[in-house]
Amino acid sequence: MDGMTAKEAAEKWSITPRQVQLLCAKGRIPGAVRFGNAWVIPSNAVKPKDGRSEKRRVT
Repeated sequence: MDGMTAKEAAEKWSITPRQVQLLCAKGRIPGAVRFGNAWVIPSNAVKPKDGRSEKRRVT
């Protein structure tokens, strides 16, 4: 399996390594597996869409 670490994914996606770890733990990155205390993410994985919703303004 060709993979990258959480740190490498964070640099590629312009987010923090901790955020990548949380995405892996929540199952938002398909194919990510944990080896000990490190995550291995497939190198062809794409950054998951931001799950936060936008608030609608009532005018």
